[in-house]
Amino acid sequence: MTSSNTSIAEKRRVFRKLHESGCFVIPNPWNVGTARYLQSQGFRALATTSSGFAHAQGYADGAVPLDLVLAHVGEIAAAADVPVNADFEGGYAHNPEGVAENVRRAVATGVAGISIEDATGDNASPLYDFDLALARVRAACAAVGGDVVLTARSEGFIVGRPDLDETNRRLKAYADAGADCLYAPGIKTPEQISAVVRAVAPKPVNFLMSTATDLTVDDLARLGVRRISLGGTLARVAWTAVFRAVREIATEGKFEALAGTLPNAELNNFFRKDAKARS
Repeated sequence: MTSSNTSIAEKRRVFRKLHESGCFVIPNPWNVGTARYLQSQGFRALATTSSGFAHAQGYADGAVPLDLVLAHVGEIAAAADVPVNADFEGGYAHNPEGVAENVRRAVATGVAGISIEDATGDNASPLYDFDLALARVRAACAAVGGDVVLTARSEGFIVGRPDLDETNRRLKAYADAGADCLYAPGIKTPEQISAVVRAVAPKPVNFLMSTATDLTVDDLARLGVRRISLGGTLARVAWTAVFRAVREIATEGKFEALAGTLPNAELNNFFRKDAKARS
């Protein structure tokens, strides 16, 4: 794998600058090939996806060992010429000290940003208690240093606790604790989006685009969104195509789902040009 020609310091400077104004899309590759293709399309930053990587490795989301995650995050950060944000789930620890230590390890991989969430992984009690959640964010903020963007996520809307007031209370507290960007995955409506933006202003907000929608980048920009991520959605687009094709072959003995696929030559041409540009 060829490393990026852009320095880590420059990527971090660019990433922080992107959060100061405007609205940008930060798509989520799950391997080096998808990272290289996405940056070739002009996206100014990328973000890893915990679910996309997990499924590619044969794990359920949330079940990938920390060392494997760190190796993957480092690989994507090294391969990309643009800044990379690490989807670091809950920091791979429950207590603030463990979160801080793991965040420091993630920073050492060369990423420009890190996201930390407040979900516990326990269906019976899916969110960390407010005080502990806040302490975890404070620890992560202290661990990233001054140049890495720390995104704090509140997961209520995707873990069965869709309470907008509580989500905003948490996000505002995380912002006050030093988080650089705030994120409430699972919110959908313009009213919800606007409410989150107002709650944490002037801090920037990340919006997760995970399903087909009439909302455009311009619409989200008008609502005050600064950053639009796709999470594991692009990986699921790929898995959807694979599932449909394989099921058709296995159950019907037909190959119609293979129609319209990219020719091998086109992929080879892209990666040859990409490799030549890096040499």
